[in-house]
Amino acid sequence: MRLEPVLIGRRLDRVEILDSRLVRPDEPAHVEAELVGERVAAVDRRGKYLVVRFESGRALLVHLRMTGGFPDGAGTHERAVLELDNGARVAYRDVRRFGTWALLDPDEAEAHLTVRLGPEPLGPRFTTAFLASRLAGRAAPVKAAILDQRTVAGLGNIYADESLWRARLNPLRPAGGLDAEEVAGLRRGIRAALRRGLARHGADLGDGVYGGGRMQDEFHVYGRGGEPCDRCGTPIAKTRAGGRGTWFCPRCQPEVRPRP
Repeated sequence: MRLEPVLIGRRLDRVEILDSRLVRPDEPAHVEAELVGERVAAVDRRGKYLVVRFESGRALLVHLRMTGGFPDGAGTHERAVLELDNGARVAYRDVRRFGTWALLDPDEAEAHLTVRLGPEPLGPRFTTAFLASRLAGRAAPVKAAILDQRTVAGLGNIYADESLWRARLNPLRPAGGLDAEEVAGLRRGIRAALRRGLARHGADLGDGVYGGGRMQDEFHVYGRGGEPCDRCGTPIAKTRAGGRGTWFCPRCQPEVRPRP
């Protein structure tokens, strides 16, 4: 669902929190009461956060995590429902129940986001110099480092794997061991993978989050264990990095940087 045309200018007439985990440690009834009567002024996005801004100055931060979203016609796995002053019904759906909602007072939202998120990867502040500064000295695998939302806002498991394939970087290489050329290539890979995903409206993995998306048809490595690499034909391998299932090409993404 495109939320902007549905929400902007509308008043919340009824709010129902169906899953207490969504708003903890706050009580669902308290959040419901605070939201009723608010009128939506704007809908923004920062990383995996949706930011619903109200005319009162307050903001609702919706962290989508892995499977949260506002699909059309939600009916299963609904965690919250908004009823608007024009009779429209907007449901928040989250299969794995990792998403969170937080209603913050004026000025709290920006401080909250600044602490938790780096710059938008497709924005002007996501420079090679910034990325290099975030990776410098880190012994963690580069895959884990770029999943850190303070490094790359909004980058998830799928696009981390696709970015590293594009950059020809092994996901287990220490983040701090990349040279300047490799960091620049990683930045290009991240931006290219995300632009492709946006053009294809995300990946429809059957969980309803990106229903109708086509990016799953263009994965180079993610979820393709044993299939031939699109670049060299080597079977795609699977490992774990930062606790996440990780796919890569052993030939295109060697563990040690090849000599020139």
